[in-house]
Amino acid sequence: MTPSLNAAGRAKSRRTGVVYREAMIVAVVTFRLDPPLPADEVAASFAASAPRYQDVPGLRRKHFLLNDDGSEAGGVYLWDSRADAEAMYTPEWADRIAAKYGARPTVSYFDSPVTVDPSSITTS
Repeated sequence: MTPSLNAAGRAKSRRTGVVYREAMIVAVVTFRLDPPLPADEVAASFAASAPRYQDVPGLRRKHFLLNDDGSEAGGVYLWDSRADAEAMYTPEWADRIAAKYGARPTVSYFDSPVTVDPSSITTS
């Protein structure tokens, strides 16, 4: 099913009528945990670091990630722009991750031309 569009060609929610902006950038960050860590320890570390992401320019959302055996972690970030994302992932940021978790992060960027949440669909 195609989402309904407003006059500018942007998607709007059928439930709320809210119109969304242009496509966003998704960054997927992963890093090995060497040695693997227990989920409760990683969750506590993530919770402690979460407030530093609340006022980052251009960051819409961050999901912290941990795989089942505790050997890999990371995050999925939703950004307003690639420039906003790249401003975050500095060499100092990578050094901080490596010092804390034992491995340097890998960052992959994706365009997100369509975003769906329970109340809306966003297209570019």
